[in-house]
Amino acid sequence: MTDNSASDFARRARENQARLASALRPSYDFIVCGAGSSGSVIARRLAENAAARVLLLEAGGSDEVDAVLNPALWPTNLGGERDWGFKAEPNPHLDGREIPMSMGKGLGGGSSINVMVWARGHRSDWEFFASEADDARWGYQNVLETYRRIENWQGTPDPAYRGTGGPVWVQPAASPSPIALAMLDAARELDIPVFDHPNGRMMEGTGGAAITDMLVRNGRRHSLYRAYVHPWLDRPNLTVLTEALVHRVVFENGRATGVEFLHRGRSMTVGARAEVVLSLGAIQTPKVLMHSGIGDRAELARFGIPVVQHLPGVGRNLQDHVSFGCTWEFAEPLAPRNSGSEATLYWKSRPDLEAPDLLFCQVEFPVPSERTAARGVPAHGWTMFAGLAHPESRGRLRLRSADPAAPLAIDANFLSDARDMTTAASCIEFCRALGNARAFRPFVRGEAMPGDVKADDLDRYIREAAVTYWHQSCTAKMGRDEMSVVDGTLAVYGVSALRVADGSIMPRVTAGNTQAPCAIIGERAAEMMREKHGL
Repeated sequence: MTDNSASDFARRARENQARLASALRPSYDFIVCGAGSSGSVIARRLAENAAARVLLLEAGGSDEVDAVLNPALWPTNLGGERDWGFKAEPNPHLDGREIPMSMGKGLGGGSSINVMVWARGHRSDWEFFASEADDARWGYQNVLETYRRIENWQGTPDPAYRGTGGPVWVQPAASPSPIALAMLDAARELDIPVFDHPNGRMMEGTGGAAITDMLVRNGRRHSLYRAYVHPWLDRPNLTVLTEALVHRVVFENGRATGVEFLHRGRSMTVGARAEVVLSLGAIQTPKVLMHSGIGDRAELARFGIPVVQHLPGVGRNLQDHVSFGCTWEFAEPLAPRNSGSEATLYWKSRPDLEAPDLLFCQVEFPVPSERTAARGVPAHGWTMFAGLAHPESRGRLRLRSADPAAPLAIDANFLSDARDMTTAASCIEFCRALGNARAFRPFVRGEAMPGDVKADDLDRYIREAAVTYWHQSCTAKMGRDEMSVVDGTLAVYGVSALRVADGSIMPRVTAGNTQAPCAIIGERAAEMMREKHGL
């Protein structure tokens, strides 16, 4: 697109959305709540049929700011206006620490404030999804075809795994730092296989190392909102309304008929003729479900919320990739490149495992927790952001009030399962072996933390270092047991015309960053909705 055509499109899009927002309709065919990694996909796919009227509601604001679009500035969004600013309850398993749990608020959701990593998940994740849903279309081969269809891959051609004609611009980190290349060499020293990219054969077996795939185009963040919705903003059948905080879904006789939301201080209700979709993320989606009368009957009764459907799994099964930062000091300052995270690795804590249970993202600057910062952080250094790809611990979300404006109580429950402590110890042992390999010696002065800690000291370090990977998920899970919230079509059990489509539907968190799996969740939801409604 030339500068003139881009400028002309921006003007048309701006004028069109201003006109649509100023004259909201009393009802739309579809209301999609949340313009994040799943909601953006769904809104675009539905709006591709010109006859479908689609309203996309987003609680945050525009993504037209350098803090979003400049890949190097992603950390500046954490704790700011584009972050929901969630904080977990004091955790006795972390010595009473309260862990911040950032999530994106604004057009693009998490895909506008994250590290831009594109990680598809392991083959075993998708086979597990298919088993839980009793639907082979959630399985690996079908998901692989969807990934190939939606990608516009810019790396070394690999037609068996990568596509080139889709909306999602994916590229390897450009001109990666010598420290990222050193990580690949260190992996080879430990007999870890190294791959051309991390989203093919590497995630079908025991894992490996690779330069990270990123959603960056021409040096700018290319969020899933930018990939899917932004090119459609000049269309008359897609209305994107920002600063619209969803409070509850409206029901009539068990059918979702609309959404109540707060827009710039004004309470509004808009109808949905066909369906409502909640794509608000693993914290806000169960919150809205509970305020709408869908959840555990006893939990709702505590606050006098009338029960529309008893689903005890709403807000339970909370999962996240808990991480432990290990840091090395540079011998000479080495400036971060791209997003500052350019190499990734997946491996196993035990040789008997069939799939990786450890996740590593190299970060080209120090990343301590608020506790480990007191141990002394080098002015210049790099961090192995090492984590549990499949934690055993499970958390829970609870209401504090019947008021939709009141925050939830988030019991993340990190490290509550003793098996996670065992895996974490193996994770840090492997991490130290990697970071102290010969490949890094030209670049580092030495290991800053944790050092050669054992027994109780290692246990203490794990609990002090533990932080979120920002991959909150699984709080409205897809499945067929009594704790499931949605079925294999993502329809909410016991009501009609309501679906959930975001990271909350995962039966378990996928191995790796969750942005790409959320795009698949959006594509699957849109596909099923289009089939049902003949779009």
